Amino acid sequence: MAYIIAEPCIDVKDTACVAVCPVDCIHGGDEDNMLYINPDECIDCGACAPECPVSAIYPADQAPEQWRSFIELNAAYFRK
Repeated sequence: MAYIIAEPCIDVKDTACVAVCPVDCIHGGDEDNMLYINPDECIDCGACAPECPVSAIYPADQAPEQWRSFIELNAAYFRK
């Protein structure tokens, strides 16, 4: 199961996680208010999670209940 980025990233968009991702699966444009992980590209390595300064990155199956909706939000971003 892929990792997801949740609510704490909103309006922060620190890109430290992007720099350590070995498969470049973390995306977000200037117009976006947060970053997103492509679930089809994520290799579930976890390298990004400890780099996030706001603790916004979780394995999808371990996301806190209040941020479970971000599982679909991350996936939907790549279906545009």
